Amino acid sequence: MGRPTEVPEALGTPTTSSNGDHRTGAAASGTLLADVSQPAWGPSTAPPDGAVDGPGDRTGPAPHPEPGPAPDPASAATPAPPAADDTPSAADDPTPPDAPAPHPAPRAPELAYTAPARKLSTGRRGPADPVKSLMYRHRELCERAVDPLEIAAGLEAHGVTDRTAARYRHRDVFSLAEELFARVPGVAGEPVGASFAPARDIETRAAWSLRALLPGAACLATFVALRLTEGVLDGGARLAIGSGGGLLAFVGLALALRTGPLCADGRSSGAAGLFGCWLLGYVLYGDALLHQLLSGGPEGPWDITPAPLLGLAVAVAPAAWCAHLFSVHAHRKLNGSRALEEFAAGVRPLLFAAVAFFLCALGGLLYLAGLGIGGGGSRSGAAALGVLLLLARLLTVHGFPEPAATGLAAACAVEVAAPALVLAGRLPGLDAVARPVEALIEAAGTGAVPAVACGAAALGLLTTATVALSRASAHTAA
Repeated sequence: MGRPTEVPEALGTPTTSSNGDHRTGAAASGTLLADVSQPAWGPSTAPPDGAVDGPGDRTGPAPHPEPGPAPDPASAATPAPPAADDTPSAADDPTPPDAPAPHPAPRAPELAYTAPARKLSTGRRGPADPVKSLMYRHRELCERAVDPLEIAAGLEAHGVTDRTAARYRHRDVFSLAEELFARVPGVAGEPVGASFAPARDIETRAAWSLRALLPGAACLATFVALRLTEGVLDGGARLAIGSGGGLLAFVGLALALRTGPLCADGRSSGAAGLFGCWLLGYVLYGDALLHQLLSGGPEGPWDITPAPLLGLAVAVAPAAWCAHLFSVHAHRKLNGSRALEEFAAGVRPLLFAAVAFFLCALGGLLYLAGLGIGGGGSRSGAAALGVLLLLARLLTVHGFPEPAATGLAAACAVEVAAPALVLAGRLPGLDAVARPVEALIEAAGTGAVPAVACGAAALGLLTTATVALSRASAHTAA
């Protein structure tokens, strides 16, 4: 019985795999640490015929390595001095050509393969679908919309601009509205903008047109009755006729403003109504009051100027038709436009045309009223007041009551300040306060005060309306 053959350390400690295959430590991890010079079989397994084992052209079974003396630890720990030449020659190489290539040192199987480290992303990653949050936020608007432009108008009313749409990966608000309209299924019911769509049937038009004629008809009937009863009835009876006619005119005006294209659906404030009443009252009494204050009065009752008020009352019907035509053509532009900028560019000329048409109609009515009734009065001031009231009503109808009330309040403030400054100028040392009003009246008459007050306010409201009414959200429900 001979001593068992020892295996050199270079071949590693034999291991047994799960299938019973006896391999060395290096061979067990050979799939991960494969060397081109190491055969795919172990040292105890014969290679197939014709295979080459190591350098040379030898065939046949690989011989078992002979046992040798154990290496000296001291000599193995001392490194050899480097050669003088960086490239060693073949004569200096102590390794024989037939020696097998050295095996790599054995390693633990779990360290044989190291996965590459993943690159951690430090930046914040946005949502995969950024439109979804906007879709949930405005779901009711998207469900009840009948057109993408209605969604675009609603988004615009909520402050969504083209720059905001870029954060949702869209070029503008309209393209974002198209995606929302396509992704959110509609529900059956009344469309969002149905309450703002102008009526197109003939019966409805005839109904609100007749209501718009009521204020003018009441005023005209009152003035005719006063003219016929002049010198026949006493002052008390004539005052009753005038008061009754004025009450009927206000009732007719209220009916005209509650239905039709001038209907504001409760958006008008009570303050705006008070401002309007003051402005109409100044048309009757303002010029005569200023004239008496400048002449040292007031002294007793002053005359009234009814002709401008009659022209304004009859002009309610043209104002309603101008508002109706503006709404109809604005909705047509809304349905035919492909972008909000295109819609705005088409609505601005419509607004200017509506205001210009109403101004021409009002000018003609004021001229006819002056010819029929007489009594003086400033036509320019009444015309400026008519434009101011039309613009204020348009802004209120389309959802902007605050600037409308502000414009009316500014005109009232100027008309109140004019007689107040004249009275303040009578105090000692304050005569310079009344000089601007006196200079204006001397240059253009007492009618210049309402013309300047209402004209400046109307110009401000026209500027505001040009911006506000050119938005798509002004013509659809928010």
